Amino acid sequence: MGNELFYEIELQFMWNVFEKCHLQVCLLEADKEPDRQVDLRLRERLGMPGEYKRLMDVFRQIIRPGTLYRMTDPFLCSYLLLELPERKTRTFLVIGPYLAVELTRGQFLEQAERLGLRGDGAAVLESHYAAVPQLAEQTVFAPLETFCERLWGRNGYTLVDVNQELYQTEPPLSLEMSRHTPEETLRKMEEMERRYAYENELMRAVSQGQAHKAEMLLASFSSFAFERRLADPVRNLKNYAIIMNTLLRKAAEQGGVHPLYLDNLSSEYAARIEQIASAAAGYGLMTEMYRGYCRLVRRHATKNYSPPVRKAIAHIDSDLNGELGLKALAELQGINPSYLSTLFKKETGQTVTDYVNQRRMHLAVQLLGGTRLQIQTVAQHCGIPDVNYFTKVFKKYVGKTPRQFRQDSLYMTQEPAQG
Repeated sequence: MGNELFYEIELQFMWNVFEKCHLQVCLLEADKEPDRQVDLRLRERLGMPGEYKRLMDVFRQIIRPGTLYRMTDPFLCSYLLLELPERKTRTFLVIGPYLAVELTRGQFLEQAERLGLRGDGAAVLESHYAAVPQLAEQTVFAPLETFCERLWGRNGYTLVDVNQELYQTEPPLSLEMSRHTPEETLRKMEEMERRYAYENELMRAVSQGQAHKAEMLLASFSSFAFERRLADPVRNLKNYAIIMNTLLRKAAEQGGVHPLYLDNLSSEYAARIEQIASAAAGYGLMTEMYRGYCRLVRRHATKNYSPPVRKAIAHIDSDLNGELGLKALAELQGINPSYLSTLFKKETGQTVTDYVNQRRMHLAVQLLGGTRLQIQTVAQHCGIPDVNYFTKVFKKYVGKTPRQFRQDSLYMTQEPAQG
C-alpha cells in the first residue's frame, strides 16, 4: 500500500482485527488471475481450477465502487467484497471465507450430496470447513462498516447480497486418486499447522487467564475443526475433550498455577467428560473447561512470586486446617520468619496472617452457605477451633456473624410459600 492512500491506516487496522479472528483478508487485482488462496484452494482441491477464472469474471461484473457485497458461495462459505478506491489498478478486497452459521453433521452431508461430492470430495469439503472460522456476522461488520464509512462517508455506500446463481459451479471432477498427490499432502500439512497454531493461541490465552480471548477464539471454532477419528460423534468429541483437558491443564501450569489446584479441576472435568451424552453437551462442557482453567489462572497463578512465597501459598491453600502461623511456614522451608514476612507482603500486598484468614473465611462462606454443618464444626474445618475467635474473624472479613450469614443465605434460597 502506498502512502497516497487516505485509508491506509484504517485498512491496516481492520486487517489486523480480522487476522485476530483468524479470518483471511486478501487483495485481488482485476486484470490478473486470482490467487487460488482466495478460497483456501478449495476449488483446486476439488478438481475445479477453472472456477477461479469464473469467480474473477463474476467479481469484475458485479463489484462497483461505493458498494459492499456479501456473498455465500455454493459451498456455504461466506465472503465480503468491495472495490478499493484510488488504486493504480482495479483492486478488490476479499474478506473470508467464513461460516456464518453452524452446520450440523446432517446438514453437511446433505450439502455434500447436493454438490455431488462423495468419498474423497466430501472429505475435502469437511477438512475445508474445519479450516475456516465460524463467525457471527456482527463481529465482522462492526470494523468493516467503520472502514466503509471512511471510504465513502456515513451514508455513501450500500450493502448488496450477491445472487448465488451468478456463480453456480459445475460438478467437480472425480477425486478418487487426487488426495494422495504431493499437493494434497502439502495441503493437509498446512491445515494441521493452522490447527496447531490455533490451539497454541488458545493455550496462550488460558495461560494468561484471558477468558474473553479464549472464548472469542473458541466461538470461531467450527464443530468440523474437531478431527473425526471415530464414526461415533459423541465418542469422538469425548476423546477430543480428554486431549483438551490435558492441554488446558498444562497451559494453566505454565500460567503459574500449582499442581494442587490443577489436579482437582482436571479430575473433575475428566469425570464429567465421560458423562457427555450428546454433541451439544460436549461443546458446552468444552466452553466451560476454557472458562474454568482461565479462572484458575486468575485466582491462583503464582508465577510472578518467588519460590518461598509460592511454596507458602501452596501449603496454606492445601491445608487450611493446619498450623499456618508465620513461624511454622518459615520452618517448613528452613528460612527466617522475618524474611518470609517481608517477602510475602512485598509480593502479594498482604501479610501472611491476612492471606491465611482470607482463605479460611472463603472456605467458611462455602461451608456455611452450602452445608448444614454446625458453626463449631465449620470453625474447626477452617483451622480455628475457638468458635468465639472464629466469629470475630468472620465478621471482620464478611461483615456479618456466621449465624447471620447462614440465616441470610437460607432466606435468599428459600422458595416462596405455596398459597
